[in-house]
Amino acid sequence: MEFLTGFISYIIPFLLVLTVVVFFHELGHFLVARWNKVDVEAFAVGFGPEIFGFNDRNGTRWKLCAIPLGGYVKFLGDANAASVPDFEGNREMSDAEKAGSFEHKTVGQRAAVVAAGPIANFILAIIIFAGSFYFIGRYVTDPVVSSVLEESAAEAAGVQPGDQIVAINGLDIESFSDIPRIVGPNHGIELQFTLLRDGNELTLPITPKLTERTDQFGNKINMGVIGITSETRSANPRRKEFGVVEAFSAAVGETVYIVQRTFQFLGGVFTGRESADQLSGPIGIAKAAGDFYSIGWPQLVYLAGLLSVSIGLLNLFPIPLLDGGHLVFYAAEAIRGTPVPEKVQEISFRVGFLILIGFMLFATRNDLVYRMPWSG
Repeated sequence: MEFLTGFISYIIPFLLVLTVVVFFHELGHFLVARWNKVDVEAFAVGFGPEIFGFNDRNGTRWKLCAIPLGGYVKFLGDANAASVPDFEGNREMSDAEKAGSFEHKTVGQRAAVVAAGPIANFILAIIIFAGSFYFIGRYVTDPVVSSVLEESAAEAAGVQPGDQIVAINGLDIESFSDIPRIVGPNHGIELQFTLLRDGNELTLPITPKLTERTDQFGNKINMGVIGITSETRSANPRRKEFGVVEAFSAAVGETVYIVQRTFQFLGGVFTGRESADQLSGPIGIAKAAGDFYSIGWPQLVYLAGLLSVSIGLLNLFPIPLLDGGHLVFYAAEAIRGTPVPEKVQEISFRVGFLILIGFMLFATRNDLVYRMPWSG
């Protein structure tokens, strides 16, 4: 019974979210490929053995596979699900086959097909966030300081109870929840806080301190804090409503924020400011899906948007086998006037495979060590 409960609480929400996000990513590739008259042999959600599927009138095999951790669209001219070109097979094609072969399209057409997957993810995220803002709104509280913790960065800077934070580094603060979104990733960096105190505006420089916090699900998170709190009863809690235009504008802003935060985190990992232990793999995402679902479906919907941005962005990284790696080859081809040599591509794809496997193993190790119940 415990296994069944865990399956329903974690695995099903995870599979639901991942399937939707992966489907739209592959749908982006598929639609632009068909628009460019590329023959699509297979559209798969998942990898491995096929569970069930069907053929459409154009001969594409639509299928759901046994390992639900991704998906692919296989074009005529591809050697495998990772869109590695079948170099030998492409050379032996008839003229009729070349007309529908992906590798025989122009470099611009191939780049458009490859870029369509990540772009579809960003579009999906914006739609999800916009729908959430429009139909649910946003819970906001006044950004007023209720208390200042002793020996905190805020106390050292002179923040007092009753101060209202109106901006940080020039960015307007609408709700108290906006503060940790800016402060959290900027530990060790001096930020300019604009406050209202007794009707007067003043600016205080505050440097957030790196602190390990435990969230409501028991996950340990390293983040910057300044040491202030807010009492819900006195913070004027309310639901902000959005019109259609406002909802889409806020959705674009949320998508941009996630992209910026991702680059900021990755940059921090390379410079040593951030810990690579914070990287999560499929197990961590499944746990997050279950945790978010336990709060309510709106949070699970938000996770779908967050995951869609993350998958779109990850696929644009210039790593062979990912969409970004293919785009690098096409950019080189456009500059050179000829495709990148086959041997170079083959070696690059092998290196890319090793990089991805290494990243997956490292992320899974993080999940097992830091995000499971036994990690304490």
